Amino acid sequence: MGRYAFERFLAAIPTLLLLITLAFFMIRIAPGGPFDGERALPPEIEANLNHLYHLDESLPVQYVRYLTQIARLDFGPSFQYRDWSVNDLIASGFPVSLTLGMLAMLLAILVGGSLGVHAAVRQNKLGDYATMAIAMTGISIPTFVLAPLLILVFAVWLGWLPAGGWAWTPQNMLLPVLTLAMPLVAYIARLTRASMIEVLRTPYIRTAKAKGLPKRIILFRHALKPAILPVISYLGPAGAAAITGSVVVERIFTIPGLGSHFVEGALNRDYTLVMGVVIVYGMLIIVLNFLVDLIYALLDPRIRAQQHGTHK
Repeated sequence: MGRYAFERFLAAIPTLLLLITLAFFMIRIAPGGPFDGERALPPEIEANLNHLYHLDESLPVQYVRYLTQIARLDFGPSFQYRDWSVNDLIASGFPVSLTLGMLAMLLAILVGGSLGVHAAVRQNKLGDYATMAIAMTGISIPTFVLAPLLILVFAVWLGWLPAGGWAWTPQNMLLPVLTLAMPLVAYIARLTRASMIEVLRTPYIRTAKAKGLPKRIILFRHALKPAILPVISYLGPAGAAAITGSVVVERIFTIPGLGSHFVEGALNRDYTLVMGVVIVYGMLIIVLNFLVDLIYALLDPRIRAQQHGTHK
């Protein structure tokens, strides 16, 4: 298992390097620059700024310099936020985005998994149809439509929750978390239902039913573990989607998270800020997929058997 984890870790390094390379050159190819604005700067001042931030160097030299900085975990200064480094901006915004994403994932797993099991047990009945209708609704409505609807109902009409802003309170977190969680609830419910139906048709489940075991024991002791394997494989990209998907949600709810910094950096051509957010998101996706692979290997004996057979 340790060798498998080490191999997966080594495979992530070229992926991250490729992400950094593509993001570095793509953002510099885009029109405009970090010091372009409505009022053009005098050529002398613009030249001094370019020299200060090494933008007057060739792209290969800038690329090597940036890789050296990244190796020291230094994302450099922000071009637009004076007296702020990118590390400071990430440190202030990442906890907010991470909290929103993880709460949304937790809610999606609990609600989506429960709905999926409920639908599988009542296959082709009213409960199944109702659950799948909810799931299809969650998939069909994008977050930039769902968020204003939730604000309209719960903040404007009912006045129960704030319409925006940020504070570490349940009232401020509830609407953004619900917005992020709804699509994930739908996907997890559909995955759980399909997987549970397949498991319930296997011979060993029919044997357990023939022995007269209670339905609760059959579901939670014998069927649930193999049924959640496809869901676990989905949690890596789903977790990344929940955190990176907060870009839209943070803008709608005026939340000072990492997604808001990314949008502001992209609009202002703040190269270092955009690169820093892209790298953090990329590392997060790699780490989440890495953890999912390990959990999947621990839960599925077939993967462990393949590892032992490969390493003999």
